[in-house]
Amino acid sequence: MIRNRRGMTLLEIMIVLAIVASLIGILAGQIRGRMKKAQMNQAKIQIGELSKALDNYYTDCNSYPPESEGFQALVSQPTSCTNWGPEPYLKRLPKDPWGQDFIYKSNGSSFSILSYGADKKEGGAGEGADISSETM
Repeated sequence: MIRNRRGMTLLEIMIVLAIVASLIGILAGQIRGRMKKAQMNQAKIQIGELSKALDNYYTDCNSYPPESEGFQALVSQPTSCTNWGPEPYLKRLPKDPWGQDFIYKSNGSSFSILSYGADKKEGGAGEGADISSETM
């Protein structure tokens, strides 16, 4: 007597699930790596945009904002610049891709913008490395 097999055995189902789980694991690792690289690239783009806004400020005010005013001088007119604007150089202050504020340092004639990266602290290597306007 010939039986008609209509289903898969438990062993066959487990093999298929193991293959699918392996594929998901491989793809998830690749996606995670690309996401981290994308965050680092996004931070570099944001630093570039902040640099452009600071250069526009410099053109109007003949110096970069003092550290005490920082990036806020790009959003609202500071007392240190009478030729500011007329429109804000930035509509709002961005956060880095990890949700932290960018660090601004200036001596009036030059500036540096810094993001502490994924580890959110100074220093670090790899994914946790600092991203700076000076190294771009």
